[in-house]
Amino acid sequence: MGESQKILIVDDDADIREVLNIQLKSAGYQVFQAANGKEAVDIVSENRDIDLVILDVMMPEMSGVEACTEIRRISSVPVLFLTAKSKESDKEEAYDNGGDDYLVKPFSRAELMMKVKSLLRRYVVYRGKQDIRPEDTDGSVIQIRDILVNRETHRLMRDNQPVNITGTEYQIFMYLLENRGKAQSAQQIYEHVWGEKFMPSSAGTIMVHILNLRRKLETDPNNPVIIRTVWGRGYQIDEA
Repeated sequence: MGESQKILIVDDDADIREVLNIQLKSAGYQVFQAANGKEAVDIVSENRDIDLVILDVMMPEMSGVEACTEIRRISSVPVLFLTAKSKESDKEEAYDNGGDDYLVKPFSRAELMMKVKSLLRRYVVYRGKQDIRPEDTDGSVIQIRDILVNRETHRLMRDNQPVNITGTEYQIFMYLLENRGKAQSAQQIYEHVWGEKFMPSSAGTIMVHILNLRRKLETDPNNPVIIRTVWGRGYQIDEA
């Protein structure tokens, strides 16, 4: 699968781009490169089949966060942020602006490849690259209050307007939907969606994604009725 998947590396440091280029090409991926955020947005616009963007946060002119916001206007491609910062607030800013995951410099090749494979695996499912069997199309549209979910196209609509959510947000939402009426802990959500072992720091990642989903789906995000918090147990979408 790796040979057909396309990855865009965005970093103003040519040495870092070259190291990532060598590592990813040796793993069988096709690699594009951009030296700044504007270049990255242009490349994604022209190459809608890019499967992953690896995006440095700190860049001159257009930052990685600003570039991600622009990319999100045109694509749901997963974005892996690279940063020298590891504070929770920096992580939240990345997720708030459409990032899917986060890697702190310096990182090992093993860490990078684990994140890359995880994001690509999830995006294949999200984009529906897998064949849809005829029997799967029945009941493909589900309604939860004023939200319509199309499981074939992986799109959400609210008041006949599309809801702009990332692949990660969609998969979290669908996991909760598949377990309606049962609270799911941060650990259960993380291990199902990320496919990785849950660490204490992962709870914050889930919380930020849930907050983002509520901002996009709830009439009053401070008093959520679609994705409820069940204290001490996790998050839940109710049966009715």
